[in-house]
Amino acid sequence: MDQLDAMRVFVAVAEAGGFAAASRRLRLSSAATSRAVAQLEDRLGLMLLARTTRSVRLTERGAVYLETCRRVLADLDDGERLTRGEDADPRGVLTVSAPVLFGRLHVLPVVEAMMRRHPRLDVRLMLSDRQVSLVEEGVDVALRIGELADSALVARRVSAVQRVLVASPDYLAARGAPATPADLEGHDIVAFEGVDATLDWRFGGEGRQSVRPRPRLSVNSADAAVAAVERGLGITRALSYQVLDGLAAGRLALVLQAFAPAPIPVSLVHPPTRLASPNVGAFMTAASQAIARLPLLPN
Repeated sequence: MDQLDAMRVFVAVAEAGGFAAASRRLRLSSAATSRAVAQLEDRLGLMLLARTTRSVRLTERGAVYLETCRRVLADLDDGERLTRGEDADPRGVLTVSAPVLFGRLHVLPVVEAMMRRHPRLDVRLMLSDRQVSLVEEGVDVALRIGELADSALVARRVSAVQRVLVASPDYLAARGAPATPADLEGHDIVAFEGVDATLDWRFGGEGRQSVRPRPRLSVNSADAAVAAVERGLGITRALSYQVLDGLAAGRLALVLQAFAPAPIPVSLVHPPTRLASPNVGAFMTAASQAIARLPLLPN
């Protein structure tokens, strides 16, 4: 059995959770299925599956290799369909990564629409505020907020957001609004660790000032930081899309907007190996169009 066939067998065993079920699905003998996985393990020099008399489970490295196999096999299938001129309608599994709040608000609706439009497409949506490794974690497309580091990833800029400071009108009425970034020293600060890990708040405008406020409250969720300042606990720094609802409803007010830094890009990125994938192409088109229409910057 060649390596590609062995990879298909390994994927089937991992997805079925056992050799017997995979053998039935592939119409292979149990011995042939076992030999195929053993062949891969010998080639790699490591164990992909931990076997007991009652179960089969992926090892840590096996989980990484599973995503690699899925990606390689999907690329092969896509290439064969394109070469034969077959319908390139999205199908199979598409893995997408995005920041938690942006993903829930703006990426999930794109995914939902795609799944309705393409019934053979399954989507794995990974929402995390950390920057995932596309290759190591088997991600087809990621939405990134911020300047992109030089890499081999293919990137498409689709919009922009801005870092803003906000507080509740009640807090500002009681404590007064800071007139300059230096005035933040006399205010209660709510810090979102995902954005404010260094607590170095940089501002635009004349002089491009930078301050390091001391937080009275630190949280690890943007939702929690915004909710805290809506209840009058102080001033926080957030990305503009995270506070637009609060601003529109009057629960929040912009602070020091005259010193706001320049907007930062919102981009979609994917590995160059996914360039010909119908799944990636369809998502890039749908997400680009949907996100470009969003009002992500404050008025």
